[in-house]
Amino acid sequence: MERFLVEGGRKLFGEVEVSGAKNLALKLIAASLLAPGRTTLYNVPRIKDVNTMRAVMDSLGASSDFSGNTLEIDTTDIHSYTAPYELVRQMRASLVVLGPLVTRFGEAEVSAPGGCNLGLRKFNFHLDGLRALGAEIELDHGFIKATAPGKLYGAEVIFDYPSVTATENVMMAAVLASGTTVVENGAREPEIVALAEFLKAMGARIEGAGTGRIVIEGVEELHPIEYAVMPDRIESGTFIMAAATTGGDVLVKNAIPEHLKMELEKLREMGADIQAAEGTPGVRVRVEDPAELSSVDISTLPFPGFATDHQAQMMVLLTQASGTGIITENIFENRFRVAEELNRMGAGIDLFGGHRALVRGPKKLSGAVVQAPELRGGAALVIAGMVAEGTTVVEEAHHILRGYENFEEKLTMLGAAVAFQLVQGASVAH
Repeated sequence: MERFLVEGGRKLFGEVEVSGAKNLALKLIAASLLAPGRTTLYNVPRIKDVNTMRAVMDSLGASSDFSGNTLEIDTTDIHSYTAPYELVRQMRASLVVLGPLVTRFGEAEVSAPGGCNLGLRKFNFHLDGLRALGAEIELDHGFIKATAPGKLYGAEVIFDYPSVTATENVMMAAVLASGTTVVENGAREPEIVALAEFLKAMGARIEGAGTGRIVIEGVEELHPIEYAVMPDRIESGTFIMAAATTGGDVLVKNAIPEHLKMELEKLREMGADIQAAEGTPGVRVRVEDPAELSSVDISTLPFPGFATDHQAQMMVLLTQASGTGIITENIFENRFRVAEELNRMGAGIDLFGGHRALVRGPKKLSGAVVQAPELRGGAALVIAGMVAEGTTVVEEAHHILRGYENFEEKLTMLGAAVAFQLVQGASVAH
């Protein structure tokens, strides 16, 4: 069992450097399946989810070498088109190998996805999109089987909801399809734009990424490239909100303000001093006393709205601000499970209708033994421990390790008292 031990009562000061984007790196690894040869990715975070995706690729026959933050993947000798259940169940992003496999090899078999328990996973968006391109889809005993006996063909794909991973799956399938594909109501997240840039560098023809209407003209073949993963916007927001919650003065290096527009606007509305860094990419946040911040209401929405992956961190911040804030969760129905753990620490958060939370502050939190319900909720509990009186033990820390590189080291460098602990003979690559 992995857990974090957190001593409260310390403000954060200094500089912290953001790692490469988890949600982009995983998709670029999958996209390497589109071209035989060696793809080289730079600035790849050393986290559990990357190790899981590497294991998925290994199971397909790819070979990889991970040195520092440079990952080399050779997909020349793919001999299997099945992503095994024991790996895919750990991480829902594994589903994005479906599109690359079926478009390059004509067949793919992927277990229904797992990962954080955030609620229903409507992977029908992926399946409907691939069906529109001509893939034959079969659901068999928990596996998704996709075949394209001849070749995929360009088509119009209209999403009811701008799913990020479904947009990515269809984009990757369409780049080698015959003809033109038009994706309507596609996701607009920065990771979509970066994936399109990566694919275009490989030789794909894509226009409109980031606008909601993406046009992909299929090509005969792609070639492997070298590419640097952009900074992680969710990690950036996590450290920015941690600094605001504890109080202090922190420069979050490599944070891209354009990727955090709604989050930064809400923090400014609360009274936090948020500035673009001078002379270096990044965001600087200054808060003398969190209790002097004013509460705000937020609603999670697809980009460019307030990210659902920042909602739990904002919930902790609102417990320290003055007034009452209402959080409306519009993306995942199970994202409020962290509120139960925060209430164990004295937060007093009220939940309504399953998707609204009323947060009053400022509250004096007390250290307690809590469990990370999922990746971002786990990070939020560590932040809560940093402002609580006494010691907080955050169990089920494997969730946090899925998405944050050197999390406790980075927080410790800012002045926090956070320690990682492995107990009861468990083992983890950390």
